[in-house]
Amino acid sequence: MTKIAYLYVLNTMADWEPSYLIAELNSGRYFRKNASEYTVRTVGITKEPVVTMGGLRIEPDISLDELMTNDAGVLILPGGDTWLEDIHTPILEKAKEFLDAGITVGAICGATLGFAKAGLLDNRLHTSNDLDYLKAICPDYTGESFYRQEPAVTDGNLITASGIAPLEFAKEVISNLDVFSAQTLEAWYELYVTHKTQYFYALMKSLEE
Repeated sequence: MTKIAYLYVLNTMADWEPSYLIAELNSGRYFRKNASEYTVRTVGITKEPVVTMGGLRIEPDISLDELMTNDAGVLILPGGDTWLEDIHTPILEKAKEFLDAGITVGAICGATLGFAKAGLLDNRLHTSNDLDYLKAICPDYTGESFYRQEPAVTDGNLITASGIAPLEFAKEVISNLDVFSAQTLEAWYELYVTHKTQYFYALMKSLEE
């Protein structure tokens, strides 16, 4: 059964933040045997094209009102410059719906600000770009005791990450979805962190086990 990895796309989207994750989910090149297959689909507020921070023009596959939980494996929300604006209230409401349905939701960088504003981080372990900044720009946020100063944090089916941790974000989401073996995930992560070829060979070997 193929599941959908829904990527929310928005004007000013930080292109690099979901890049490691969507490449691995869509290609499935390092998936363990019998793991669910994934395909990435983009979702926008409407089907009107958006322009990312890097200048890429993306025409969303579906609009927000077409986004359903029944075929979803994960909802991915990347950063951008507009997350505190009310235009994102509908996707934040959808994110809560996905969380309540037990579907994995990943929010990185600016998206965590939107989550904080919407009260979605008040009772869940989480991280963001900086706690003091989060409190300053989201005065209604009350989740300080749940904040962790880490690159990425998983609490149940919610993964949050700092904008400078796209690799850790990908690792946490991939782990949560259980599509890599433990050995593959560790070798994959270490390869990108250390740049040492020994982890490439470890990665290839893990796929034979």
